[in-house]
Amino acid sequence: MKKFKKWIRCLALVTVLLAPLSACNTMEGLGRDTKAAGDALTGAAKDNKGY
Repeated sequence: MKKFKKWIRCLALVTVLLAPLSACNTMEGLGRDTKAAGDALTGAAKDNKGY
């Protein structure tokens, strides 16, 4: 039973880690998604800087 729980946890972790990749079917899509995330982060940093 202990081995089964460990296997389920491992499967859940792999699923969580691979789920974002299902949104981008190609490396080009992954690049676009990464760029969009970086642009959003940059915009948020500019909006929240104190000077």
